[in-house]
Amino acid sequence: MEQSQASWLVVAIQGVKAGFYISMNAEGFLYSSEMFTPECKFKESVFENYYVIYSSTMYRQQESGRAWFLGLTKEGQVMKGNRVKKTKPSSHFVPRPIEVCMYKEPSLHDIEEKQRSRKSSGTPTMNGGKVVNQDST
Repeated sequence: MEQSQASWLVVAIQGVKAGFYISMNAEGFLYSSEMFTPECKFKESVFENYYVIYSSTMYRQQESGRAWFLGLTKEGQVMKGNRVKKTKPSSHFVPRPIEVCMYKEPSLHDIEEKQRSRKSSGTPTMNGGKVVNQDST
């Protein structure tokens, strides 16, 4: 099956606990950086098969111009960027959705509805952004 790029964007990858960034140096080695630098920027490419690959925005092969990619061995060891090819499974990652809390700004209609509910019953409860009376009469 032929893989073709569908879209891409520039991203930074930051650890959740330590807060360090993944970075790639001029030799193609990955390292963690406490500070955000240009070496922390990666081009994220999404393929039709929904795998994601990451290539350095700063470094590539001098002769061929081929990009340097993030890659892991079968044992989970980091590979040198200039040794990783975008067609190999070692560079394919499955994106994990991030849970983001989305808050809806209340409209004037919602505020008026809340005030009416409070007057008619004791304490209102929230259900999907709408006020629902606790009374079941």
